Amino acid sequence: MSRPFLLGVILTALVAAPVLAQERDARERQRLLDLAYALGESHALRQACEGEGDQYWRARMVRLTEVEQADQAFDVQLRERFNTGFAARRSEYPTCDDSSRKAEQQAARRGQALAQRLSQSVRQARHAPDSMADGEGAR
Repeated sequence: MSRPFLLGVILTALVAAPVLAQERDARERQRLLDLAYALGESHALRQACEGEGDQYWRARMVRLTEVEQADQAFDVQLRERFNTGFAARRSEYPTCDDSSRKAEQQAARRGQALAQRLSQSVRQARHAPDSMADGEGAR
């Protein structure tokens, strides 16, 4: 392999890595927003049956924002998505009945699937070598 060709391959990899990381970050951020929405939906639906004092899903949302430690703009987006999900389901299911319970189960399944995908992304990121500089690529 010629040096110019090898140099081209290395430069392409160095340029592509941040782009792939940005795309992954964008997907993860969207999943977090979708999860916040599902938590808001779940909160409204659970409150329909358990009462206004039930804060189970709101507490999970608070924990999500604490763990995520997002910049202020993204934190605002997460909270807005939670509130949008809450308002959508509160207006659609103001009382507890079979349909609101079914909707709560659907929202929980959606939230669970999103959480699993986020968890997989975190595990994959932990096991991927960060860079050649940290010595992983030299082994």
